[in-house]
Amino acid sequence: MTSAAGLGAGVKRETLSDGWELCATSPGLCGAPADVDQCVAARWISAREPGTVAAMLRAAGALRLDDAPRRLDAEDWWYRVRFEIPAPAADGALHLGFDGLAGCAEVWLNGEPLLQADNMFVAYEQSIEGRVRAGSNTLHLRFASLDAALAVRRARPNWRAPMVENQQLRWFRTTLLGRTPGWTPPAPAIGLWRDVWLESRSGLPRIQLIDLRVQVDSSGVGEVALACTVTSSADCPVDRVVLEIERGGALHCATLTRREPDGDAFEGCLQVPAPALWWPHTHGLPALYAARLLAYIGGNAVPRKLPLRPIGFRTLVLDTTGDGFSVQINSVPIFCRGACWMPLDVVSLRASAAAYQDAIAQACEAGMNMLRVSGATVYEDEAFFDACDEAGMLVWQDFMFANMDYPAADAGFMVSVRTEAAQQLACWRARPSLAIVCGNSEGEQQAAMWGALRDLWQPALFGAVLRQMVQRALPDVLYWPSSAHGGAFPHQSDVGTSSYYGVGAYRRPVHDARRARVKFTTECLGFSNVPEASTIARMPGGHALRVHHPQWKARAPRDLGAGWDFEDVRDHYLAELFGVDPLRCRSVDHDHYLALSRVVTGELMAAAFAEWRRPNSGCGGALVWFLRDLWAGAGWGVIDDAGVAKASYHYLRRVLQPVAVLVTDEGGNGLVAHVVNERAEALNAELSITLFGLGGAVVAQTSHSAQLPGRVSRSVALAGCFDGFFDLAYAYRFGPPTATLVYVRLCLPGGVLVSEAHFFPTGLPSTVHADVGLQAQLEPSSDGGFIVVLSTREFAQSVHIQLQGHECDDNYFHMAPGAQRRVNARPIGNVALASPVATIRALNSARSVTPQMPP
Repeated sequence: MTSAAGLGAGVKRETLSDGWELCATSPGLCGAPADVDQCVAARWISAREPGTVAAMLRAAGALRLDDAPRRLDAEDWWYRVRFEIPAPAADGALHLGFDGLAGCAEVWLNGEPLLQADNMFVAYEQSIEGRVRAGSNTLHLRFASLDAALAVRRARPNWRAPMVENQQLRWFRTTLLGRTPGWTPPAPAIGLWRDVWLESRSGLPRIQLIDLRVQVDSSGVGEVALACTVTSSADCPVDRVVLEIERGGALHCATLTRREPDGDAFEGCLQVPAPALWWPHTHGLPALYAARLLAYIGGNAVPRKLPLRPIGFRTLVLDTTGDGFSVQINSVPIFCRGACWMPLDVVSLRASAAAYQDAIAQACEAGMNMLRVSGATVYEDEAFFDACDEAGMLVWQDFMFANMDYPAADAGFMVSVRTEAAQQLACWRARPSLAIVCGNSEGEQQAAMWGALRDLWQPALFGAVLRQMVQRALPDVLYWPSSAHGGAFPHQSDVGTSSYYGVGAYRRPVHDARRARVKFTTECLGFSNVPEASTIARMPGGHALRVHHPQWKARAPRDLGAGWDFEDVRDHYLAELFGVDPLRCRSVDHDHYLALSRVVTGELMAAAFAEWRRPNSGCGGALVWFLRDLWAGAGWGVIDDAGVAKASYHYLRRVLQPVAVLVTDEGGNGLVAHVVNERAEALNAELSITLFGLGGAVVAQTSHSAQLPGRVSRSVALAGCFDGFFDLAYAYRFGPPTATLVYVRLCLPGGVLVSEAHFFPTGLPSTVHADVGLQAQLEPSSDGGFIVVLSTREFAQSVHIQLQGHECDDNYFHMAPGAQRRVNARPIGNVALASPVATIRALNSARSVTPQMPP
């Protein structure tokens, strides 16, 4: 978050990014800059750029996550930097800004106290006029030991949050990342996690944005309401201020009204008839308008300009009828699916704009249209929202409260919280991607599950204080008090929102995804997802590491105090779905165990989403816990910490597309194919159904027209597509199964495959054959990569392509007997490989395939 003061002549902002030093001292050893500068024990580390303590230590080679963890919270941490100030102008105004100070911080300028800070999520700004001198100046910061602060006796909470080591963290406005050893690396946020800047405001005019609101009225007219100040001088008055927005060459403008005669406050409203609407990318184009303020001053025909961020027009409604939870964008119900977002670098908590764009593009490619920023993490940078606005990715945004009983009765705590919320709300205004702001992550659920009395489940902080602030500041955004909310108890999945782990931690059978009647799950399907071999190579021990080793287990997510971890959950389903003993499998064939483990979580996710996306499910959305891992390991992420997709990502990618076919088992009612069309355009397609028996023989084949209007989904009973009766689900079991594979294809005219689904009436195959007849070739593609051309004689299960230096558009896919497939493999980075090393293998085949380049 950046506290921007505005733009104008003579206003200059400089980020203090060079010359920083860092050192550690024992808690309380040094009380002032002079003490630490003279302290023999203080060993200063020079850094190329400022950052968190962990990031600066990492850059200096003094911290590696693979090593034994260092207790960073046990020490005081000191920063210092020297900066130059030319002789300031007589009418100048100098301000020093701190966009993020993580911890209990004290700041000194030239040895004199400047400010104290105790909220990581608040930006601080201080006038330093008269406190600086021409020439060299020195800034010192101390971040006091959090462990020492936690040792102070305070009132006990009304309930415990088991994932947190020290319950008194509830008093400190800091992230839980790095302080929940069950799932985060030992790199707590301490120090500078956002910019420190120096700003000179010695000139006029200055333009400052105060408020910006965008809406579409009931008649379909787009409205942009704006308030700003333009500070000028008596000899250079402001003539007029104009708001302009533009898209596709069409320019719209409105002159703002001066609020008071000769005042510097302006406001106004610009109207756009029938504007292009912003849509989530799964349902349309995320249309954005360029926006800017123009200030005409002192009779000058050339205005001063303040570029604003792009804006988007959209309507947003929450439908909670029937105990449901459904988001409607532009009057269209949206099935919100995606994942919970984690920082791209958990050590620095920072990322470049390009990194945000790439990560969000990867989520879009998977068919995801919503990301949730959990209250257990941090508020993301403006660049995150810029990327979401541009890509058409909805955002569910928690305030940074999670699980704990926060001391809302403490006046000082609440002052800090209100400041935090006000600053964040100012940053989130006019964001078309921002759909929901939520009071906390699992606060109500934790209180209820830990046995707190019902009247403590919904504190006024989340039910009233934050709700009112959001509704005043962001009237076009939805507010929800807690990520799990509604029903007789907060985690009741068939009312409101819930954290659904029935299929997952609670080890319910796969059909529980339907039986639970999930209305909207803000986090779900948390599994220990095994990464690719390239990721394992980056873990301690590399390729030789085995899943039972302590260094592997250290990165397997778990709840503190539980006698199990999420690998145990995965093994439970491995045995249930494949009929394989996990202990024996990993003991005698570790590589096959890893291959099965990669696939099983993907199969579970695909089955759950097939249930939730079917037309009559009543589910409004589901967000996987979570998108990317925080470090290399078998974490909850469907993508690893470096951006490499895991098997579960590819399974999700196939079931989350805007146009898809999904198959569900309706027991005695047979199999049903659900054709989903979220696009505005009508779908003219055909369903092709093929039944394969033992040995890959075709038992029966038929087709069915799939003509759907725009944004309509339809269910088709597959039994009705055949002239005679087939027990497709193998529900009656009067004899041997009719088929071992039901293969459903959704194709456009000309046979162009849009989506496919595979159903196994007797369960997922678990037999490994000597050879299924899988063959492959590589063809160069126009983007510098390759096309992997595949064919198979028999059914090929979860085909996995490993192509050196390339990323495949699809992976871990099934191939029906006799099927052919072309998979695009894009080069990673700028290194083109003329003959990359490649290995392709089906899960049910002992023989791997090395593709050949054509002559």
